[in-house]
Amino acid sequence: MNANKEHDVIIIGGGPAGLSAGIYTARARLKTLLIEKMAMGGQIINSMMVENYPGFKDGIGGIELTTAMHEQATKFGLETLPDEVTGIEITGDRKIVKAGQGDLTAKAVIIAGGSERQKLNVPGEKEFTGKGVSYCATCDGAFYRDKVVAVLGGGNSAVTEALELTKFASKVYLIHRRNELRATKILQEKLMADSRIQIIWDTVMEEVIGDRFVTKIRTSNCKTSAKTDLAVEGVFVSIGTQPATGYLKGLLNLDKFGSIIVDDKLETNVPGIFAAGDIRSGSIRQVIAAAGDGAIAAVNAGKYISQ
Repeated sequence: MNANKEHDVIIIGGGPAGLSAGIYTARARLKTLLIEKMAMGGQIINSMMVENYPGFKDGIGGIELTTAMHEQATKFGLETLPDEVTGIEITGDRKIVKAGQGDLTAKAVIIAGGSERQKLNVPGEKEFTGKGVSYCATCDGAFYRDKVVAVLGGGNSAVTEALELTKFASKVYLIHRRNELRATKILQEKLMADSRIQIIWDTVMEEVIGDRFVTKIRTSNCKTSAKTDLAVEGVFVSIGTQPATGYLKGLLNLDKFGSIIVDDKLETNVPGIFAAGDIRSGSIRQVIAAAGDGAIAAVNAGKYISQ
């Protein structure tokens, strides 16, 4: 890869939004480079099965789905570069993307770096991700039919996850480090009314334990420090998300959560820079929506370049 090579479009992020954008820009014969710092595919590769993406009646694995997207995009000429973007500078109508292997220039940039679920960083969490530890009940809840699961968190996201899991699990523990929830009252009312959900107050998870898959978690009471092993087959960590936008502060308008603010064309406050997928403000954080965002951003990036 020639680090000084100029492209029509640079896409930052190789999840469904970035790959979808790459398919559209490459098919439009725009010289496109996609930069991904981690494994191609984004967060969805942690899902054993995606059952809500249209066209796959029996579902499809997250890795399988994004691998197919990547192959489709590269077939049309998409170039990819494993690297981390550290900044973007504007020079006239050109965008200078700062990466570890050098500066890259583009006429338009599509930011699709996603939003990472915050981790607890306790022993066993990383090892059992995809093997009982999940960060998305909508994605993975169906795998826990008639099983006992735990949700970590106390905000809207955690309560929504717990309610979603009652469609499948036989019992749901909601574990919260405080003695009151931060979720909206209407969500709390729904939670309290469901007998399948048991709240464990003033408690944190200290360790995830299992063999091939999760079998239990070790918890600690925040007030007494008492340790308890809780038998569960699934753990859903829902303590918030963090958009990967640290390197964009001062350049793009961000909302109070750090997500990128865009217009109906998914264009940011800087002409020619677009944002798609989980990283943009207002995203519903679903793979189909991310793919749609990628297409919208790509089409509008093409229009921007042609103008």
